[in-house]
Amino acid sequence: MRAVLWDMDGTLVDSEKLWDLAVEELYRQHDRVLTAQVRESTVGGSSDSLMQILYADLGLDPDATEMARTADWVHGYVGELFEAGLPWCPGAEAILAELTAARVPTALVTNTQRDLAEKALNSIGRQYFSVTVCGDEVPRGKPAPDPYLRAAELLGVAPGDCLAVEDSVTGSTSAQLAGCAVLVIPNAVRVPPAPRRAFTESLLGLTVADLRDIHAGL
Repeated sequence: MRAVLWDMDGTLVDSEKLWDLAVEELYRQHDRVLTAQVRESTVGGSSDSLMQILYADLGLDPDATEMARTADWVHGYVGELFEAGLPWCPGAEAILAELTAARVPTALVTNTQRDLAEKALNSIGRQYFSVTVCGDEVPRGKPAPDPYLRAAELLGVAPGDCLAVEDSVTGSTSAQLAGCAVLVIPNAVRVPPAPRRAFTESLLGLTVADLRDIHAGL
């Protein structure tokens, strides 16, 4: 294991609930209620995929200009919540600090757009990450492999030498297609078993040695 590549929402910070608040408000504006099934289908997705799912469910005309305007509104809503501070997922800050102390390169790999990711980094601390890759900086977001391939490239490390840490099907698929081993910390949705995919309930108590063992085992 030469590097660890981190998803953000739901893996490092418990921010998926903040996205829920924004989407639920959008549904209220259309006199609708967000269902658990639709909500689950959006977890880990890109801004474009989120809008496509929501517009289809709400029965709205998928006009590109209107979808972009709605996406900007959702990001603005979530951005205000991010600026109020983001709660760490259990054990996340401790393992990031240990990786930093051990001089293991790390990357933040998120489908979140750069402007919003910067607000998150202001909250959680950008010092933990060697590089960051956002959804609007690659040709295709997760579940395509592009974000993880770009992170490995920036770090100068082969994807197979990286351990990706994810919480969603979308993110896990992206990392595996890129050639990474994946450690899944399930959060909002169930992630099914797959080759080169390990599971643990929480980051709490995990050490760098544990991550190396998990990568070696995969």
